[in-house]
Amino acid sequence: MEEENKNWYDKSYKLLLIIPAVLLIFCLVYLYGFVQDSGDIIKKDVTLTGGTSISVFTKDFDIKNVENSLKTEFPDLKIREINDFRSGKTIGFFIETKADAEPIKNALEKYLGYELNQENSSIEFTGETISSGFYKQMRNAIIIAFVLMSLVVFLVFRTFVPSLAVILSAFADIVMTITLVDILGMEVSIAGIIAFLMLIGYSVDTDILLTSRLIKRNEGSVNERIWGAFKTGMTMTLTSIAAVAVSLFIIYNFSETLRQIFTILLIGLGFDIFNTWITNASILKLYVERKGEGYK
Repeated sequence: MEEENKNWYDKSYKLLLIIPAVLLIFCLVYLYGFVQDSGDIIKKDVTLTGGTSISVFTKDFDIKNVENSLKTEFPDLKIREINDFRSGKTIGFFIETKADAEPIKNALEKYLGYELNQENSSIEFTGETISSGFYKQMRNAIIIAFVLMSLVVFLVFRTFVPSLAVILSAFADIVMTITLVDILGMEVSIAGIIAFLMLIGYSVDTDILLTSRLIKRNEGSVNERIWGAFKTGMTMTLTSIAAVAVSLFIIYNFSETLRQIFTILLIGLGFDIFNTWITNASILKLYVERKGEGYK
């Protein structure tokens, strides 16, 4: 049975590269169209575009009625319940809109029938200039982090193809995750940008493990080294996925910030399995076998 699996993999690993190649091309084309339509690579929430966030602490409300009452005047308005983390009970609602603070505050007070103050609400307004400036800084931070990661990979392995394979896999993880986030219609916040920064680190972990086993060791055959790296790498990734999934389930209704971070990480880790063990593994197997199995 093991011999059959080995023969199948040896015959198929080059063909397997077609799948991630087609998917990556689709994602790049989709993102190109998305940028043409929206002007950016992601949909941004008010923390990145500027706007008003209001938390109202009350138990006497109907979230659908609040939304219907305000949607006409503020069509971009988004509303969700605020739940107590310990008891799970609803303690209020949270509103986001690109409108200035005063108009939405006045509309809310008119609907609720009382004045909003520091005791029953929390109001935050971020100007468009500040938000866009911060977004540019965060975007530049991701680009710089990716470039520095690439330099470190080249310094560690000092060979072009294996280093490029690691970088390509990490790039594909980010691109595919952004594409799915856009398809799902998620509006990315500051927390989401931080999640993408974290994803760069997650993406290269298993790739570096695989590359080290194949390039810097010569014990056993190429397939044995790939299989050894696969067992260790999948244990790492599945453990991370389990931890993130459980955390996402627990906090799903309690924290929009953590929910977005965990959702993006979960998507990225899923794509990391695909890109590490199909894309990177196939490229490295082809490279090592052309160099000879004893290549070190």
